[in-house]
Amino acid sequence: MSKTKFSASFQKLWSASAASNVSDGLLKTSVPLLATTLTKDPFWIASISAIVMLPWLLFAIPVGGLVDRINRRQMLAIANSVRLSAALLLAFAVGFDFISLPLLLLTTFMFGVGEVIYDTTLQSMIPQVLDKDQLEQGNARLQVTSVTLGEFVGAPLSGVLFAISITLPFFFGAFGVLVAVLLVLSIPLQYANAEPTPKTIEKKSFWSDVRFGIRYLYEDKTLLKLVLLTSSIGFFFSASSSTMVLFLTETLQVPVALFGVLFAMPAVGALLGSVISHRISKRLGRTKVMAMSMSVSSLLVILQGLSPNYWVLAALVTLGTAIITMWNVLLMATYHQVIPTELFGRIHGTRRTLVWGLMPIGSLLGGAIASVDLRLPFFVGGAICFLLSLVGFRFIVGLQSKITESENA
Repeated sequence: MSKTKFSASFQKLWSASAASNVSDGLLKTSVPLLATTLTKDPFWIASISAIVMLPWLLFAIPVGGLVDRINRRQMLAIANSVRLSAALLLAFAVGFDFISLPLLLLTTFMFGVGEVIYDTTLQSMIPQVLDKDQLEQGNARLQVTSVTLGEFVGAPLSGVLFAISITLPFFFGAFGVLVAVLLVLSIPLQYANAEPTPKTIEKKSFWSDVRFGIRYLYEDKTLLKLVLLTSSIGFFFSASSSTMVLFLTETLQVPVALFGVLFAMPAVGALLGSVISHRISKRLGRTKVMAMSMSVSSLLVILQGLSPNYWVLAALVTLGTAIITMWNVLLMATYHQVIPTELFGRIHGTRRTLVWGLMPIGSLLGGAIASVDLRLPFFVGGAICFLLSLVGFRFIVGLQSKITESENA
């Protein structure tokens, strides 16, 4: 991967993305900790996980349509501006002691809206700035950067800052997003907009474009089946992990100062998964690695529920994260390869509406299950994910033919 020479345009996109990773790590760790100071109810803790994903259900499709029509560089700036506003509001609410559970839910929702805009725009620009044979390496590099800065820097720093003062992680997070806004504006202008191939595209209405993207996904049965399978697995993965913060603090008794460090340990797995994904894919075949990753990661979720202490849990989550990261890198490379670039925003938004839009419901289900026992979501979610992975194993392996077809196009 180090021998691959990426274009200057990808480097700009990468630097803008990297700037927000530290901020994401700070806020991802501090928000659940803040929530536990406001409530110990598993349902409301699960609601925090649910509401950050809710914007994917509500806005992913229209945002995908916008990404294919308007200035993508400005969309990235808008996304980070929304996240900046949410971080500042939360920082001042904590600092001036008017924080409440409804306000925490509101700011979490705002951050989720910014994430929908940012991720859809970023993923839509990647095929523009990378060659086809660079897609796995490029996605891996973005993942490595996200893990290194978000998990190794942001997450542990957040736990330490939170122990010093509850307000510090939120102000530091807001500053990181501000830097990201400025870096986004360094992306070259020629990559601001999608490349419209049909000559009549400007004559179509916005909602006509959106409907076309939805219809394209529905009519491509292989792509649709992949989206439905990943949506189902994502739903139950979300159910298994939505009350993780309570499992750590209440069942396994993790000290607050170690919370960020513990969350950073699985990043070792994510970093490893990002680095080796392309090499394993070349050796064994992309779709075989994807199919095996889906099954093994599901079994590891079940084992997490049996963890006797937080160090065992950290080891299991680290291994699971490495495997899931390989899946994510190879899956996104597949999507970038088989979905037309000029349609990517709409189709990406549609599939994310299903995949991530169902996750809030899964999180709430996990909260309901956790009210019986905090270990139970791991057993239920992991077992169902494993069954789904067995059902979809042959289908995932068979995707290689569609990838080969796109390479020859």
